Amino acid sequence: SRSSGPTWLRWVVGAYVELIRNTPFIVQLFFIFFGLPAAGVKLSPEAASIIAMVANLGAYSTEIIRAGIEATPKGQIEAAVSLALDRVQVFFRVVLPPALKKVWPSMVSQIVIVMLGSAVCGQISTEELSYAANLIQSRNFRAFESFIVATLIYLALSVMLRRLLDWAGPKYFFGR
Repeated sequence: SRSSGPTWLRWVVGAYVELIRNTPFIVQLFFIFFGLPAAGVKLSPEAASIIAMVANLGAYSTEIIRAGIEATPKGQIEAAVSLALDRVQVFFRVVLPPALKKVWPSMVSQIVIVMLGSAVCGQISTEELSYAANLIQSRNFRAFESFIVATLIYLALSVMLRRLLDWAGPKYFFGR
């Protein structure tokens, strides 16, 4: 929608993407958790964390996918049009599949970054791994050990998530 579609939609999507990409994740999280209640929307820390992470991933993914779509050779689109495919068929059958295949490694990296960014969610009392490590170190005063274990768990989660997505992407999304 940032590259095509109605002007008003391009403007809204562009503003959303620029706002998210140019503000720190913690500010986005605080706005959702502390700012939305001022508008009458009360959220649990977990719900606010999920919404903030999805909004963040959505903005970055929009740009990643847009770059993949814009990398589609014009000749490929012209060939699809010459076969009497309509705009929707051209997009979903000719443009999008190879674009997603090209950008899949970047998407995987962004998903891992968002998962690692969940550590910030402890700032609004979401009980996640960093929050748990901080709680443990405050009880036994063994900060180094607590955070080394948390680091190793984050490392293991990142490696497993990356391997799962590297395996699942080609198998389920690209038909290999």
